[in-house]
Amino acid sequence: MEEKFLKVTQKGRFFDKHKAVLIAVSGGKDSMNLLHLLYKYQAIFDIRIGIAHVNHQQRQEALEEEHYIKEWAQRREIPFYVSYFEGKFSEEAARTMRYDFFAEVMKKHQYTALVTAHHADDQAETILMRLIRGSRLVHLAGMKIVQPFAGGEVIRPLLSFRKSELMDLVHFEDESNDSPIYFRNRVRNNYLPLLMNENPQFSSALLHVGKEADYLHQALRELTSHIDIRNLSEFQAQTEAVRYFLLQQYLEQFPELHLTREQFQQVLGILATKANYQHHLKGNYYLIKDYQTFIITKIQPKTDRQEEQYVIESEGVFQYGRFIFSLNEPLDQPDQILYLQANHPIVLRGRTAGDTILLHSINKKVRRYFIDQKIPQKLRNEAVVIEQAGKIYGIANMVASDLSKSAKSDIIKAALYIKMKE
Repeated sequence: MEEKFLKVTQKGRFFDKHKAVLIAVSGGKDSMNLLHLLYKYQAIFDIRIGIAHVNHQQRQEALEEEHYIKEWAQRREIPFYVSYFEGKFSEEAARTMRYDFFAEVMKKHQYTALVTAHHADDQAETILMRLIRGSRLVHLAGMKIVQPFAGGEVIRPLLSFRKSELMDLVHFEDESNDSPIYFRNRVRNNYLPLLMNENPQFSSALLHVGKEADYLHQALRELTSHIDIRNLSEFQAQTEAVRYFLLQQYLEQFPELHLTREQFQQVLGILATKANYQHHLKGNYYLIKDYQTFIITKIQPKTDRQEEQYVIESEGVFQYGRFIFSLNEPLDQPDQILYLQANHPIVLRGRTAGDTILLHSINKKVRRYFIDQKIPQKLRNEAVVIEQAGKIYGIANMVASDLSKSAKSDIIKAALYIKMKE
């Protein structure tokens, strides 16, 4: 086991770019094996190790396990970090808390990798769990040996090892691993054994399915690497199957955004049919589409300050939104100059429903102007309206109204210079 681990880890070069790694240690057989191996070979891997332990406070033995791991670390002068689960316990809540804690320790103490003890049996269980839940094909690839986490990486060097290969080291047995309350336990103790009665190699077959799903995903990624996913002309030129994959690939950038199959299909439909559109997905995530491109972005709720109007009552330079405004003091290479009535306050504000602007002697709704000019939704949301005496004189960096053009010929007038912030 030890020699195989050394060979696999060196061949995979898992730790080549890391100097300090944090090991997640529960006290179970898996994590105690991992701890033993990394402690033994840390000089060869040229790494400094630390130990992170979470006491879930659900069993009487939990404190004993914590003390054992802490003393083990102290005897070897290895940094030890512990956190305690509080609140209503569930598998998902505990997992979220653990990884939040690991990320916090990594950031605070400059660890660039988290190392966990997941092995091949865990991988087979994960793939079967995802099959039962109806996960998409891409997720049947299971866990990856190395993947991004908390600004660094999470590394699973035991993922190619079966549990039967692990050494019989001092460890703690968690009796809750036998409880049918938890889904993974039902998969491990009930469903997998039944399926292996039909096919003794079923666990291995699951691993092969996961590997093939991973290879398929990698191949598709390489074959479509030349396509700009957000360019709608390129996106729509692809077959339905390729568009499906490209959208899946794009969504991987947003691990917190979990779309149902119905929502996923809805997004594909919007990209195919809607011209200029903003669609709420989940939480603060929105799909924003204009005539040429689309993005998925997280939009924070507006603050009171963002919704405040800004009133210019005297000469000077001001900032509002994405722009610099200067009243009667020329800016170097301004993007726009608007002319207004002198000695009257000027209001800078966001657009509101029903806004109209006088263009070519016709009062036109600002909304219709945006549609006609194919202004992207993002720019519409950020538009700054310049108003005086209740009338719109222009929209920053977009258009000047007839009122501004008329004021330009006045002997006494105000000039508002506008420039985009750099």
